[in-house]
Amino acid sequence: MREYLTKEETVTFCKALSSELRVDMLQYIYKNKGVSLIDLADTMGVSRAAITQNMKILTEANLVEIKPVSGQRDARKACFLKEDRFAISLGERFDSDNIYFAEMPIGQYTDYEAHPTCGIANTSSLIGIVDDPRYFDDPLRVSASILWFSSGFVEYRLPNYLQEGQCPVELQISMELSSEAPGIAENWPSDIYFYLNNTLLGCWTSPGDFGEVRGLYTPEWWFSNWNQYGLLKLLSVNRHGTFIDGAMVSPVTIQSLGLNEKSDFRFRISAPSDSCHAGGLTLFGHGFGNYNQDIKLHVIYGDKEAE
Repeated sequence: MREYLTKEETVTFCKALSSELRVDMLQYIYKNKGVSLIDLADTMGVSRAAITQNMKILTEANLVEIKPVSGQRDARKACFLKEDRFAISLGERFDSDNIYFAEMPIGQYTDYEAHPTCGIANTSSLIGIVDDPRYFDDPLRVSASILWFSSGFVEYRLPNYLQEGQCPVELQISMELSSEAPGIAENWPSDIYFYLNNTLLGCWTSPGDFGEVRGLYTPEWWFSNWNQYGLLKLLSVNRHGTFIDGAMVSPVTIQSLGLNEKSDFRFRISAPSDSCHAGGLTLFGHGFGNYNQDIKLHVIYGDKEAE
């Protein structure tokens, strides 16, 4: 899920969806991942020039990504939807000058605990040997694009760019996650917990370890009977509580965390062995899965005097 935070973002999104043709294009791309621009024009019954013009609006709104078709020698391009669910808040408006963004590579964790089945890989190869947690310390881990374990955690030190006199109004963290089963299992629930500075923010139960369909960005060398993609989850903490994809998961508020410009932002993702659904965790980064991203952080902030 993607949440639009400013008036400018909301207007761009709404303009992109203000055409029935563009909505039809988005829905068709969602159902037919990797469709070419040529086939899209034929299906929509319009000229290629019209498809190109409308696709420009969709790509500028960051709704569609266009990639060269693997192995094709002609000019065919493949279209992929970057997100299929969105949230727009009309109750609050945020100044885009009061938001900062960072993207944390999934291999740049500062602490971990991993129990087999487990492993780590970048877009080129496995890092070390699977089911040997020692390779989570390998220097190549900083290049990791996927990691997994049957139980344990990874913790990241997210950047705090707040200046003196500023405090966060809302934190948003998005990441692509799934369970971790031996092999793959579409029905393999796993309770995944999220912490900030050792405070439990909430829990989400992943429904499975998805592998029956290949991930959009998963490299060709990756094994067909291993984790292919996850679900993109948006974790938000604000003055009302903590939410996952817009649904409240705990009463922990941004104020209760006591964050300021001197605070650590230690973010932990955990799959404990003693949870009700102990099904492990897979974390996808750039070059794997369906969303081609690492851990994204948005911090919306204001002046302390305004609080």
